[in-house]
This record gives sequence, structure tokens and C-alpha cells, in this order.
Amino acid sequence: MKKAVFLDRDGVINEVKTERVTFVNRPEQFYFLEGVREAIKLLTDSDFLIFVVTNQGGVGLGYLSHEQLQSIHDHMLKEIEKAGGFIQEVSSCTHKPHEGCECRKPEAGMLLDLAKKYDIDIARSYMVGDREVDIEAGSKAGCTTILLADGPSHLYNADHKFTNLMEAAEFIVTQK
Repeated sequence: MKKAVFLDRDGVINEVKTERVTFVNRPEQFYFLEGVREAIKLLTDSDFLIFVVTNQGGVGLGYLSHEQLQSIHDHMLKEIEKAGGFIQEVSSCTHKPHEGCECRKPEAGMLLDLAKKYDIDIARSYMVGDREVDIEAGSKAGCTTILLADGPSHLYNADHKFTNLMEAAEFIVTQK
């Protein structure tokens, strides 16, 4: 069985709610956080499959179409590949918030579906996120959870905490 790193998108891979961007509705609004492409390359060069698992309720709410979301993800994947990284698959919950689906984080549906599809050993895998819903989804799936946060994080029940994806990636690749 393979090991995986599941990455949230907004706030882990790209900027959100900054001076430059509030929401990402077009590829030109997608700004990588510092060191992310290099961190994904580091993970790619290890024994992990890498996935993006992201809540994108803006589709269900009508702020962007499935096609627009796909163009954002195509842009993201192309830029990551240019840097030597590789994302196996992007899984998006496009349901409206509070719709009660199994895929929207904090539910573990996206992670469990990917684990089944790719024969992933979930207990040897990681969920990296910047919000409680990411940590909760990872915990429900049975992953080791990593919170990315600058400030106090005592409210979050993550297994580990780092300030950015590179720190998390460096930690992950040293684990056996």
C-alpha cells in the first residue's frame, strides 16, 4: 500500500483573504504561497502520492462554474509541474456549505475515496490544512494531521503544527 499527503488548497497552497485576493475565482487570482512549489517537489521526490482535497462551495453557490474551477486547478498543476512537483489528483467538494454531503470537509469522504481508488495506507498518510475542518477530516479518515498556522493553535487538535508547507514537508519526509 502507498502513503499519501493530502493537502488543503486555500491557505496551504495559495493565498486567500490577502491584500491581493479575497476569493480565487479565476487562474489569475491564484497566488502560490512562498515555498509551496518547492515543498511539493520535495514530497514528490519522496515515497508519497500527493493529493489536493478542497472545499469549493463557491461552485454550488454560483460564484464560479465547474469549468472555471478546473481552469484554476489546471493552472495550479501546470505551475507545480514546472517546479518539478506532481499532484496525483485534485478532489473538490463543490456542494454548497451545509448541504450535508459526505465529501465536504470536515467529513472524510474525499480522503477515503482517494485512499480506496489509489490503494493508500491511510494510517501512514498525512492531512495538511490550515483550518479545523481540515484537521477534523484528516482525523476522521485516520491520517496524521498537520496544521499550518502562524499564531496560537491551542483550539486545534492537530498531531503537529508548522508555520508553512515547507516545514511540514521537511518533517514528513523524515518520518518512517
